[in-house]
Amino acid sequence: MKIPRCTLALLIGFICFTTHLIRAEEPDKLAAILIPGEDWHPVVEGLGFADGLSCDATNGNIFFSDLKPKDPANLATYVLRPEGDKIKLFNGAHSGTRPGGDYKTLFAVGNKKLVSFVLPNGPETVLAENIGTNDLVVTRDGHAYLTGNGKGQVTMVDIKTKELKIVDSGSIKNPNGIGLSPDQKTLLVSDYGGIHVWTFTIQPDGSLTDKKPAMTMMAPEKKPDVAGGDGMAIDAAGRAYVTTALGLQIFAPTGELLGILPKPKNAPLVSCTFGGTALNYLYISNGDTIYRRKTRVSGVSFVQTGTEGKKVSVP
Repeated sequence: MKIPRCTLALLIGFICFTTHLIRAEEPDKLAAILIPGEDWHPVVEGLGFADGLSCDATNGNIFFSDLKPKDPANLATYVLRPEGDKIKLFNGAHSGTRPGGDYKTLFAVGNKKLVSFVLPNGPETVLAENIGTNDLVVTRDGHAYLTGNGKGQVTMVDIKTKELKIVDSGSIKNPNGIGLSPDQKTLLVSDYGGIHVWTFTIQPDGSLTDKKPAMTMMAPEKKPDVAGGDGMAIDAAGRAYVTTALGLQIFAPTGELLGILPKPKNAPLVSCTFGGTALNYLYISNGDTIYRRKTRVSGVSFVQTGTEGKKVSVP
């Protein structure tokens, strides 16, 4: 049956109008996270290569390292105050840092070692060495989980006993970014050499079970199987923020990709964290610059029982 042109035109117009209405009614998946008009703002510039971002949830301080400074004397780990002051803490750079829940300790990985420092700038204690090190998280129970993308494994170190165990090996090509769910029952690990963020259930003894590729990262057209999943941050609702080759990819706890925030500059996007006194600023390291933007959400504060409200001074 031949449809008259006028009828066909009306039908096409109706379909287009209906499609427009459906799209308009779809909620913006990032609307609960982003503030209209807010964008990335540089807070530290002129670094060589910034990495290892983490946050002291009580003070809102950001810890980070400059891995490739122009002056070797600046190969160090720093603290960035919420008001913008950058202060050198320790010599030596670390690809991953994480404050302890007691607000007295900073854990760090680099140069095949896991170490701890007593804040503000106390002595270094070696907790493990001759291990693959890239990034880390530390649980309230005192278990440190480390990624070492050169060895394709996830390592657990008991902070108290210094006992070391390989808790996953071989199936993730290049384990890199690592995070904890707000209840600390799930460990998340991004694959720098693949397209998945993997999740594990954390058992009481620190071992990992129920491994699954829970989130699928978007990858560049030229490398469709390598998303470059690097640093990771988790917000209080359990969303995962992963730095990748395409930008900051944001996932719901269900694994759904909510959206991708483009990189501020054409340089490696390697690390991220929430910070500020209310934990509502999202920080990223992008090449030689650290940026931040204000959000509608907040990060997770991992506090040990009895330490609520305590603060540690930094120089």
